[in-house]
Amino acid sequence: MNAHSFAGAYQQVGAQTAVSNASAHQLVSLLFEAFFTALLRAEGAIRNKDVPTKNTALSHAVRIVDEGLKAALNLNAGGQLAADLADLYAYICLRLTQANLRGDLQALDECRRLMQPLREAWTSIAEHKEVLNRI
Repeated sequence: MNAHSFAGAYQQVGAQTAVSNASAHQLVSLLFEAFFTALLRAEGAIRNKDVPTKNTALSHAVRIVDEGLKAALNLNAGGQLAADLADLYAYICLRLTQANLRGDLQALDECRRLMQPLREAWTSIAEHKEVLNRI
């Protein structure tokens, strides 16, 4: 087994450990991190004209949004906010698919700009919870 294989195995075990020990809030944070990592991989692949890596990275990003973030929404309890997030996530999936078809870096930037405030808000919630737990 070469060094790259060891690194991949180590990373997979680390990810599995992080997921198995994570709270619901931490799981969503992990989804956001994985989404932004997939966008970076896709951007690099588009710049390098590496179509297979672009396809894999953008398919992964779509699955994170659709099967992870969007699926986690509780539309009954979440009211208008949950409905708005569901619409935003559907739009982001559409734009990621278009980015994949066209190799469109501007679409990736748009998705990054739309998701960054959500990521920051989610991180802020965790920080506030930590402060409240110390009081």
